[in-house]
Amino acid sequence: MLNETQMWAIFDGTVMTIEIALIAIIFGAIFGIIVALGRISKNKILNAISWFYIWFFRGTPLLLQLFMIYFAFPIIYLEMTGSTFEIDARICAFITFSLNSTAYLAEIIRAAIESIDHGQMEAAQALGMNYSQAMRKIIIPQTFKRLVAPVGNELIMLLKDTSLVSTIALFDLLRTVKTMASSTGSWVYYIYAAVIYLFLTTILQIVFDKMESKLGVYEKR
Repeated sequence: MLNETQMWAIFDGTVMTIEIALIAIIFGAIFGIIVALGRISKNKILNAISWFYIWFFRGTPLLLQLFMIYFAFPIIYLEMTGSTFEIDARICAFITFSLNSTAYLAEIIRAAIESIDHGQMEAAQALGMNYSQAMRKIIIPQTFKRLVAPVGNELIMLLKDTSLVSTIALFDLLRTVKTMASSTGSWVYYIYAAVIYLFLTTILQIVFDKMESKLGVYEKR
């Protein structure tokens, strides 16, 4: 059985896990829209920058990105300026997971936008709307239902991938129980972590399933 100190430690680790995932999905969605619009833009420079961003963050391991920001950037800064620079592990996790999430959500959003019939844009422009107005008022709102399931999957993946932050000495749920298991020699702490992860991912799955059903109530199946 867990004592009070262990329970609070696991609670704090769980909060850290949820916090990283939520911040990553929020900022990933905000910047993902921008990158997605750049990806479908007719401006070659914006299109190229967006393509490179997605190519890099989807093509390299999340753990490598975490190490680059936490370990490599301070070294690069030291070599360039001669001054030391340390990044807080928590801030590093927020930044890395947000950047990574942006790349994946950008592709999800781009695909959802391109799935909308082109006639919708033509109709909006015929009503006197410019491109940005049509995207904001007509196209993007129609993608919401199509985005729910993949965004939910991305959030669940982020929730599980937060276990990687243990490599930069951040006490998320997994690192917390791993420390307890190492200090006591008992494997049962991993069961507690598995139950919590399953509980959180199940709740997310239920919430996103209900959202998808609600948003798609007027669509023909």
